[in-house]
Amino acid sequence: MQASRIDLTAPTESIAKTLCDIPSESGDEAAIADAIEVTLSDFPHLSLVRDGNALVAATHHGSATRIAIAGHLDTVPINGNVPSTREQRDGEHWLVGRGTVDMKAGVAVQLKLAAELAELAVDVSWIFYDNEEVSAELNGLGRLSRNSPEVLDADFAVLCEPTSATIEGGCNGTCRFIVRTRGVRAHSARAWVGVNAIHAAAPVLAALAEYTPETVNVEGLDYREGMNAVRIGGGVAGNVIPDECWVEVNYRFAPSKSEDDVRALVGQLFGKWDVEFIDFAAGARPGLDAPIAAGFLAAAGGVAYPKYGWTDVARFSALGIPAVNFGPGDPLKAHADDEAVPIAHISACESVLRAWLQNAR
Repeated sequence: MQASRIDLTAPTESIAKTLCDIPSESGDEAAIADAIEVTLSDFPHLSLVRDGNALVAATHHGSATRIAIAGHLDTVPINGNVPSTREQRDGEHWLVGRGTVDMKAGVAVQLKLAAELAELAVDVSWIFYDNEEVSAELNGLGRLSRNSPEVLDADFAVLCEPTSATIEGGCNGTCRFIVRTRGVRAHSARAWVGVNAIHAAAPVLAALAEYTPETVNVEGLDYREGMNAVRIGGGVAGNVIPDECWVEVNYRFAPSKSEDDVRALVGQLFGKWDVEFIDFAAGARPGLDAPIAAGFLAAAGGVAYPKYGWTDVARFSALGIPAVNFGPGDPLKAHADDEAVPIAHISACESVLRAWLQNAR
Protein backbone atom coordinates (compact mmCIF):
# COMPACT_ATOMS: atom_id res chain seq x y z
CA MET A 1 0.00 0.00 0.00
CA GLN A 2 1.35 3.38 -0.98
CA ALA A 3 2.21 5.74 1.87
CA SER A 4 -0.03 8.73 2.47
CA ARG A 5 1.32 12.11 1.47
CA ILE A 6 1.98 14.72 4.13
CA ASP A 7 0.25 18.04 3.46
CA LEU A 8 3.16 20.49 3.29
CA THR A 9 0.84 23.42 2.60
CA ALA A 10 -0.41 23.08 6.19
CA PRO A 11 1.10 25.13 9.03
CA THR A 12 4.38 23.68 10.22
CA GLU A 13 2.93 22.83 13.63
CA SER A 14 0.32 20.67 11.84
CA ILE A 15 3.06 18.94 9.86
CA ALA A 16 4.83 18.24 13.15
CA LYS A 17 1.64 16.72 14.59
CA THR A 18 1.24 14.51 11.52
CA LEU A 19 4.82 13.26 11.91
CA CYS A 20 4.42 12.64 15.63
CA ASP A 21 1.28 10.60 14.98
CA ILE A 22 3.23 8.18 12.77
CA PRO A 23 4.86 5.76 15.25
CA SER A 24 8.57 5.47 14.46
CA GLU A 25 10.48 3.93 17.32
CA SER A 26 14.08 3.12 16.43
CA GLY A 27 14.13 0.29 13.91
CA ASP A 28 10.52 0.95 12.86
CA GLU A 29 10.97 4.05 10.67
CA ALA A 30 9.77 2.58 7.36
CA ALA A 31 6.29 4.15 7.51
CA ILE A 32 7.52 7.67 8.21
CA ALA A 33 10.37 7.36 5.68
CA ASP A 34 7.88 6.15 3.05
CA ALA A 35 5.56 9.08 3.78
CA ILE A 36 8.39 11.60 3.46
CA GLU A 37 9.68 10.00 0.27
CA VAL A 38 6.29 9.99 -1.50
CA THR A 39 5.63 13.54 -0.32
CA LEU A 40 8.92 15.01 -1.52
CA SER A 41 8.76 13.13 -4.82
CA ASP A 42 6.13 15.70 -5.87
CA PHE A 43 8.70 18.51 -5.90
CA PRO A 44 10.77 18.62 -9.11
CA HIS A 45 13.49 20.83 -7.62
CA LEU A 46 14.49 17.97 -5.29
CA SER A 47 16.39 14.83 -6.23
CA LEU A 48 15.92 11.91 -3.84
CA VAL A 49 18.37 9.28 -2.64
CA ARG A 50 17.17 6.60 -0.23
CA ASP A 51 19.30 4.19 1.78
CA GLY A 52 17.20 1.91 3.98
CA ASN A 53 15.07 4.29 6.00
CA ALA A 54 17.34 7.28 5.43
CA LEU A 55 16.53 9.80 2.72
CA VAL A 56 18.41 12.74 1.19
CA ALA A 57 16.45 15.33 -0.81
CA ALA A 58 18.83 17.73 -2.54
CA THR A 59 18.74 20.70 -4.87
CA HIS A 60 21.23 20.94 -7.73
CA HIS A 61 21.36 24.52 -8.97
CA GLY A 62 25.10 24.44 -9.58
CA SER A 63 25.93 26.67 -6.62
CA ALA A 64 29.46 26.73 -5.25
CA THR A 65 28.01 26.46 -1.74
CA ARG A 66 26.05 23.54 -0.31
CA ILE A 67 24.35 23.43 3.08
CA ALA A 68 23.21 20.22 4.77
CA ILE A 69 20.24 20.33 7.13
CA ALA A 70 19.64 17.04 8.93
CA GLY A 71 17.21 15.44 11.34
CA HIS A 72 16.47 11.92 12.56
CA LEU A 73 13.11 10.20 12.18
CA ASP A 74 13.18 7.76 15.09
CA THR A 75 12.01 8.20 18.66
CA VAL A 76 12.58 6.41 21.92
CA PRO A 77 9.76 3.99 22.90
CA ILE A 78 6.22 5.31 23.04
CA ASN A 79 4.62 5.30 26.48
CA GLY A 80 1.00 6.27 26.03
CA ASN A 81 1.99 9.59 24.43
CA VAL A 82 0.98 8.98 20.79
CA PRO A 83 -1.11 10.38 19.18
CA SER A 84 0.06 13.88 20.05
CA THR A 85 -2.19 16.59 21.43
CA ARG A 86 -2.29 20.37 21.34
CA GLU A 87 -2.50 22.15 24.68
CA GLN A 88 -2.48 25.67 26.05
CA ARG A 89 -0.47 26.31 29.20
CA ASP A 90 -0.19 29.75 30.81
CA GLY A 91 -1.13 31.40 27.54
CA GLU A 92 1.43 29.45 25.46
CA HIS A 93 0.50 26.83 22.87
CA TRP A 94 2.25 23.44 22.97
CA LEU A 95 2.39 20.23 20.95
CA VAL A 96 2.55 17.34 23.40
CA GLY A 97 3.64 13.75 22.73
CA ARG A 98 6.45 11.41 21.87
CA GLY A 99 8.85 12.90 19.35
CA THR A 100 7.59 16.46 19.64
CA VAL A 101 10.97 17.59 21.02
CA ASP A 102 13.28 14.84 19.83
CA MET A 103 12.92 15.65 17.05
CA LYS A 104 9.90 15.67 14.77
CA ALA A 105 9.21 19.37 15.23
CA GLY A 106 12.63 19.98 13.70
CA VAL A 107 11.90 17.51 10.89
CA ALA A 108 8.64 19.35 10.20
CA VAL A 109 10.60 22.58 9.73
CA GLN A 110 12.90 20.75 7.32
CA LEU A 111 10.01 19.44 5.26
CA LYS A 112 8.23 22.80 5.10
CA LEU A 113 11.34 24.61 3.90
CA ALA A 114 12.42 21.83 1.54
CA ALA A 115 9.08 22.13 -0.25
CA GLU A 116 8.89 25.91 -0.36
CA LEU A 117 12.47 27.06 -0.97
CA ALA A 118 12.87 25.94 -4.57
CA GLU A 119 15.06 28.83 -5.71
CA LEU A 120 18.06 29.71 -3.58
CA ALA A 121 21.54 31.03 -4.25
CA VAL A 122 22.93 27.99 -2.39
CA ASP A 123 22.23 24.30 -2.82
CA VAL A 124 20.70 22.44 0.10
CA SER A 125 20.73 18.78 1.08
CA TRP A 126 17.79 17.91 3.33
CA ILE A 127 18.77 14.76 5.24
CA PHE A 128 16.32 12.51 7.12
CA TYR A 129 17.75 9.43 8.82
CA ASP A 130 16.94 6.48 11.03
CA ASN A 131 18.23 4.79 14.20
CA GLU A 132 19.75 7.80 15.94
CA GLU A 133 18.49 6.77 19.37
CA VAL A 134 20.19 3.35 19.43
CA SER A 135 23.62 1.79 18.89
CA ALA A 136 26.03 3.87 16.83
CA GLU A 137 26.59 1.09 14.31
CA LEU A 138 22.90 1.29 13.33
CA ASN A 139 22.84 5.07 12.88
CA GLY A 140 21.44 6.02 9.48
CA LEU A 141 23.67 9.08 9.11
CA GLY A 142 26.69 6.90 9.75
CA ARG A 143 25.41 4.39 7.19
CA LEU A 144 24.99 7.14 4.60
CA SER A 145 28.55 8.32 5.25
CA ARG A 146 29.82 4.78 4.59
CA ASN A 147 27.61 3.90 1.62
CA SER A 148 27.20 7.24 -0.15
CA PRO A 149 29.49 9.86 1.40
CA GLU A 150 28.95 12.18 -1.56
CA VAL A 151 25.32 12.82 -0.51
CA LEU A 152 26.56 14.32 2.76
CA ASP A 153 29.12 16.61 1.15
CA ALA A 154 28.53 20.21 2.27
CA ASP A 155 30.27 23.39 3.33
CA PHE A 156 28.24 23.70 6.52
CA ALA A 157 25.63 21.60 8.33
CA VAL A 158 22.75 22.25 10.70
CA LEU A 159 21.41 19.40 12.82
CA CYS A 160 17.84 20.12 13.97
CA GLU A 161 18.34 18.66 17.44
CA PRO A 162 16.33 20.42 20.18
CA THR A 163 18.15 23.51 21.46
CA SER A 164 15.24 25.74 22.54
CA ALA A 165 15.60 27.54 19.20
CA THR A 166 19.14 28.71 19.94
CA ILE A 167 22.44 27.73 18.32
CA GLU A 168 24.55 25.17 20.16
CA GLY A 169 27.92 24.80 18.49
CA GLY A 170 29.75 21.51 18.09
CA CYS A 171 29.50 19.00 20.93
CA ASN A 172 31.49 17.39 23.69
CA GLY A 173 33.06 14.02 23.04
CA THR A 174 32.18 10.98 25.11
CA CYS A 175 33.83 7.75 26.15
CA ARG A 176 33.24 4.94 28.61
CA PHE A 177 35.86 2.81 30.27
CA ILE A 178 36.02 0.08 32.90
CA VAL A 179 38.37 0.24 35.87
CA ARG A 180 38.93 -3.20 37.46
CA THR A 181 40.35 -4.05 40.85
CA ARG A 182 41.62 -7.53 41.70
CA GLY A 183 41.61 -9.54 44.89
CA VAL A 184 41.78 -13.09 46.21
CA ARG A 185 38.70 -15.21 46.89
CA ALA A 186 38.17 -16.63 50.33
CA HIS A 187 35.36 -17.73 52.62
CA SER A 188 33.85 -14.66 54.26
CA ALA A 189 34.22 -16.38 57.65
CA ARG A 190 37.99 -16.35 57.08
CA ALA A 191 38.30 -13.04 55.25
CA TRP A 192 41.89 -12.52 56.43
CA VAL A 193 43.13 -15.14 53.97
CA GLY A 194 41.60 -13.28 51.01
CA VAL A 195 41.82 -9.81 49.46
CA ASN A 196 38.57 -7.94 48.96
CA ALA A 197 38.42 -6.46 45.46
CA ILE A 198 35.32 -4.38 46.28
CA HIS A 199 37.14 -2.70 49.16
CA ALA A 200 40.05 -2.11 46.76
CA ALA A 201 37.72 -0.07 44.53
CA ALA A 202 37.37 2.63 47.18
CA PRO A 203 40.42 4.56 45.88
CA VAL A 204 38.92 4.46 42.36
CA LEU A 205 35.73 6.06 43.63
CA ALA A 206 37.75 8.53 45.70
CA ALA A 207 39.74 9.55 42.62
CA LEU A 208 36.49 10.23 40.77
CA ALA A 209 34.97 12.16 43.67
CA GLU A 210 38.11 14.29 44.06
CA TYR A 211 38.56 14.99 40.35
CA THR A 212 37.51 18.49 39.27
CA PRO A 213 36.22 18.46 35.68
CA GLU A 214 37.56 21.16 33.41
CA THR A 215 35.73 23.91 31.59
CA VAL A 216 37.53 24.32 28.27
CA ASN A 217 37.09 27.29 25.95
CA VAL A 218 36.97 26.18 22.32
CA GLU A 219 36.52 28.88 19.70
CA GLY A 220 34.82 31.16 22.18
CA LEU A 221 32.45 28.59 23.73
CA ASP A 222 32.95 27.12 27.21
CA TYR A 223 32.53 23.35 27.23
CA ARG A 224 31.94 21.87 30.69
CA GLU A 225 33.37 18.40 31.09
CA GLY A 226 32.23 15.61 33.37
CA MET A 227 33.72 12.34 34.63
CA ASN A 228 31.42 10.08 36.60
CA ALA A 229 30.98 6.51 37.74
CA VAL A 230 27.82 5.25 36.07
CA ARG A 231 27.81 1.56 37.07
CA ILE A 232 29.64 -0.70 39.53
CA GLY A 233 29.69 -4.45 40.03
CA GLY A 234 31.53 -7.30 41.70
CA GLY A 235 31.18 -10.23 43.98
CA VAL A 236 30.49 -13.94 43.64
CA ALA A 237 28.19 -14.96 46.48
CA GLY A 238 27.00 -13.81 49.87
CA ASN A 239 29.67 -15.77 51.70
CA VAL A 240 32.67 -15.24 49.38
CA ILE A 241 35.28 -12.49 49.50
CA PRO A 242 35.20 -11.05 45.96
CA ASP A 243 38.27 -11.34 43.76
CA GLU A 244 37.12 -8.74 41.20
CA CYS A 245 35.26 -5.44 41.15
CA TRP A 246 34.63 -3.10 38.23
CA VAL A 247 33.60 0.52 37.93
CA GLU A 248 32.22 1.86 34.65
CA VAL A 249 33.09 5.51 34.05
CA ASN A 250 31.63 7.97 31.54
CA TYR A 251 33.85 10.89 30.57
CA ARG A 252 32.41 13.83 28.63
CA PHE A 253 35.31 15.85 27.23
CA ALA A 254 35.80 19.09 25.33
CA PRO A 255 35.92 18.90 21.51
CA SER A 256 39.49 20.19 21.50
CA LYS A 257 40.72 16.94 23.07
CA SER A 258 41.92 14.02 20.97
CA GLU A 259 41.64 10.34 21.82
CA ASP A 260 45.33 10.41 22.81
CA ASP A 261 44.61 13.30 25.20
CA VAL A 262 41.75 11.36 26.78
CA ARG A 263 43.74 8.17 27.16
CA ALA A 264 46.62 10.08 28.71
CA LEU A 265 44.35 11.66 31.34
CA VAL A 266 42.66 8.35 32.14
CA GLY A 267 46.08 6.73 32.48
CA GLN A 268 47.19 9.50 34.82
CA LEU A 269 44.15 9.03 37.05
CA PHE A 270 43.67 5.26 36.92
CA GLY A 271 46.90 3.80 35.54
CA LYS A 272 47.58 1.75 38.67
CA TRP A 273 44.50 -0.40 37.89
CA ASP A 274 43.38 -2.40 34.87
CA VAL A 275 41.55 -0.05 32.45
CA GLU A 276 39.52 -1.09 29.41
CA PHE A 277 37.95 1.43 27.02
CA ILE A 278 34.58 0.18 25.78
CA ASP A 279 33.58 3.07 23.52
CA PHE A 280 34.87 6.40 22.27
CA ALA A 281 33.23 9.15 20.20
CA ALA A 282 35.16 12.31 19.42
CA GLY A 283 33.53 15.68 19.88
CA ALA A 284 33.02 18.38 17.27
CA ARG A 285 34.43 21.88 17.24
CA PRO A 286 31.76 24.57 16.79
CA GLY A 287 33.14 25.79 13.46
CA LEU A 288 31.44 29.16 13.89
CA ASP A 289 34.41 31.01 12.41
CA ALA A 290 33.48 29.88 8.88
CA PRO A 291 31.88 32.78 6.95
CA ILE A 292 28.69 30.86 6.20
CA ALA A 293 28.42 29.88 9.87
CA ALA A 294 28.87 33.51 10.88
CA GLY A 295 25.92 34.39 8.67
CA PHE A 296 23.77 31.76 10.35
CA LEU A 297 24.85 32.96 13.78
CA ALA A 298 23.84 36.52 12.88
CA ALA A 299 20.47 35.34 11.54
CA ALA A 300 19.81 33.50 14.82
CA GLY A 301 20.54 36.51 17.02
CA GLY A 302 24.31 36.47 17.28
CA VAL A 303 24.61 34.24 20.36
CA ALA A 304 25.79 30.62 20.46
CA TYR A 305 26.09 28.16 23.31
CA PRO A 306 28.11 24.95 23.68
CA LYS A 307 26.47 21.54 23.27
CA TYR A 308 27.43 19.43 26.28
CA GLY A 309 25.92 16.19 25.04
CA TRP A 310 27.23 14.24 22.04
CA THR A 311 25.23 14.62 18.84
CA ASP A 312 25.58 13.70 15.19
CA VAL A 313 27.25 17.03 14.46
CA ALA A 314 30.35 15.00 15.30
CA ARG A 315 29.72 12.83 12.23
CA PHE A 316 29.76 15.93 10.03
CA SER A 317 32.84 17.23 11.82
CA ALA A 318 34.63 13.94 11.13
CA LEU A 319 33.96 14.55 7.42
CA GLY A 320 35.51 18.02 7.69
CA ILE A 321 32.12 19.80 7.68
CA PRO A 322 31.56 22.42 10.42
CA ALA A 323 28.18 21.85 12.04
CA VAL A 324 25.88 23.27 14.69
CA ASN A 325 22.75 22.14 16.53
CA PHE A 326 19.62 24.26 16.07
CA GLY A 327 16.06 23.13 16.60
CA PRO A 328 12.78 23.59 18.49
CA GLY A 329 12.18 22.15 21.93
CA ASP A 330 13.91 22.09 25.29
CA PRO A 331 16.49 19.26 25.29
CA LEU A 332 15.63 18.59 28.94
CA LYS A 333 12.23 17.37 27.71
CA ALA A 334 13.69 14.95 25.15
CA HIS A 335 12.67 11.34 25.97
CA ALA A 336 10.41 12.48 28.83
CA ASP A 337 6.92 11.00 29.00
CA ASP A 338 5.56 14.55 29.15
CA GLU A 339 7.61 15.53 26.08
CA ALA A 340 6.24 18.78 24.66
CA VAL A 341 7.41 21.54 22.34
CA PRO A 342 6.24 25.17 22.37
CA ILE A 343 4.66 26.09 19.03
CA ALA A 344 6.62 29.34 19.29
CA HIS A 345 9.89 27.37 19.04
CA ILE A 346 8.74 25.77 15.78
CA SER A 347 7.87 29.16 14.31
CA ALA A 348 11.14 30.72 15.48
CA CYS A 349 13.31 27.97 13.98
CA GLU A 350 11.44 28.07 10.69
CA SER A 351 11.75 31.84 10.51
CA VAL A 352 15.50 31.86 11.21
CA LEU A 353 16.32 29.06 8.78
CA ARG A 354 14.12 30.52 6.05
CA ALA A 355 15.65 34.01 6.32
CA TRP A 356 19.20 32.65 6.46
CA LEU A 357 18.82 30.34 3.48
CA GLN A 358 17.21 33.06 1.40
CA ASN A 359 20.16 35.36 2.07
CA ALA A 360 23.01 32.84 2.07
CA ARG A 361 25.59 33.00 -0.70
